Amino acid sequence: MAIPSSGFGIAGSATSPAIYPTGGAGNAFQSNGFIPEIWSGKLVEKFYASTVLAAISNTDYEGEIRNQGDRVKIRTKPTITIRAYLADGTLSLDRPEGSNVELYIGTGKYFNTILDDVIDVQSDLNALSIWSDDAAQQLKINVDTDVLGGILSGMPTTNRGVSAGAITGSINLGSTAAPLTIVSRSPSTGQVEILDAILRLGQALDEQNIPEDGRWVVIPAWAAQYLKFSDLRQAYLTGDPSTPLRNGRIGMIDRFTVYVSNLLPTGTAGGLSASQFVIYAGHAHGLTFASQISKVETLRSELTFGTILRGLQVYGYQIIDGKALAQAVVLKG
Repeated sequence: MAIPSSGFGIAGSATSPAIYPTGGAGNAFQSNGFIPEIWSGKLVEKFYASTVLAAISNTDYEGEIRNQGDRVKIRTKPTITIRAYLADGTLSLDRPEGSNVELYIGTGKYFNTILDDVIDVQSDLNALSIWSDDAAQQLKINVDTDVLGGILSGMPTTNRGVSAGAITGSINLGSTAAPLTIVSRSPSTGQVEILDAILRLGQALDEQNIPEDGRWVVIPAWAAQYLKFSDLRQAYLTGDPSTPLRNGRIGMIDRFTVYVSNLLPTGTAGGLSASQFVIYAGHAHGLTFASQISKVETLRSELTFGTILRGLQVYGYQIIDGKALAQAVVLKG
C-alpha cells in the first residue's frame, strides 16, 4: 500500500468495515495537528465552567449507597407535639411517625474514546492524558448542570414564589409569571436591587430556622457584576481591606458564601420562561449527592490496534430537606 504524502494512512468513511459515518469528516486527528509536521508542543489553554455542586450539597449517604445498592431510604425525625399541662388533667398520647426520603442512584454519564497505536507513536503529545483531563472536567460540568436544573422549584412554596416566607408569607422571590427585575442599585418602580434579592432569600431561610453557618447562594455571572457595582463597592460595608471592584472577590453576604455559576438554569431550555434566570440559596443539609461508580479505565481495542480510554460516573441526588433551599426567579434589568 502506498503511503500518502500527507502522512500515515488513516481509516475513513470508505473503510470496510465502516468506522466513521458515511458522508462524515472521518478521523480529523491528523488534520487537527496531532500528527504534526512542525507544531507547537503547547496546547491552547481551555477554560471550563465553574462547578459548585461539591460546595452546596452533602455526601452524607454516599457510603451507604456504595455498600448497599442503588437506593437508600433516608429517615427523617418526627416532630413532637408539645401541649400545655393542667393539674389533674388527662394526658394526650402521641405516636410519633417520621417520614423517609429515597435517594436513588439512577443517572449515568460516560465517555468512550480510542487512540490508534500509530497515531500515538507519531504524535508529540500525550493524547490520552489530555483527553482524560478534559473528560473529567466535562463530567463535572454535565453533572452540575443536571443537578442545578433538577432541583428547580423542588423546595416548598414557602421558600419560592411571590408570597414566600413560612411566617410572613410576604417575601417576593419572583416566579416565572412575575420574575424579579434585578438592578445593581437605585431601583425604579418594579425593580429590585441585587442585594435586596439576596437579603430576601436570607429571610426565607431565617423563617425556616435554617442554621446561619454553612449557608450558600449561587448567582449568575451578570448578577456578580451587579453586586460589585452595588453598595458593596464601599469596602467598609464588606469588612474587607479593599473594595470588590479592586480584588474581584465577593466573599460573604448576609451569612451566605457567594458562588458564581454559568450552569444555573436559564431561559426555556432551563425550564423557565425566556430571558429568566434562577438564583439558589440554601444550606448543604438540604441537598444530598452520591456517586456509586466513578471510574476511568484504559483497555486494548479488539477491533483495531489502539487503546480505548473510557469513563463512567453513576450518581443520584435528592432534596432531603426542602426547607433548607430557596430560589428566586429573576430577570437581568
